[in-house]
Amino acid sequence: MRIISGTNKGRRIIAPQKLPVRPTTDMAKEALFNILRNQFPLQNIAVLDLFAGTGNISYEFASRGTENITAVDGSFECVKFIKKTSAELDFPIQVIKSDVFKYLEKAPVKADVIFADPPYDFDKETFEKIANLTFENEVLNPEGILIIEHSKHTDLSSVTNFKNSRKYGSSMFSFFS
Repeated sequence: MRIISGTNKGRRIIAPQKLPVRPTTDMAKEALFNILRNQFPLQNIAVLDLFAGTGNISYEFASRGTENITAVDGSFECVKFIKKTSAELDFPIQVIKSDVFKYLEKAPVKADVIFADPPYDFDKETFEKIANLTFENEVLNPEGILIIEHSKHTDLSSVTNFKNSRKYGSSMFSFFS
């Protein structure tokens, strides 16, 4: 994976093979950030990266100047990797090891952009739970956006607060606000 833009543009990050992840493709990530940069001043927002995995999305935000980033993942190895990489790149990413659903129930932060990249094999109800917990616990700021990455075979259009979706290869981004 590589950082697409910002202070670390072009920087390649090699994640250990043993991590239980499926990083967002560069093509999809670039398209996502083209959408986001037209909606938000990336330097002045709070970002919550759920199911952070390798930290791919968090690094992209940090490289583009975002200073308030929280990455949450339940895997000790993923959390360790994100902490190590963030320190090497001097990125201001707060990394938390937690079950994402428990984290959303406590809602310790509010964010302008919440990006969730859960396992693609979740059933629709589990994807829906991410959106429901986000809105019920007011984790998203009023003008914010929740983005859930999922397989093109999963349809989240009936989930409450759904706005639209975009397809990139075999991946989809569903947007909620």
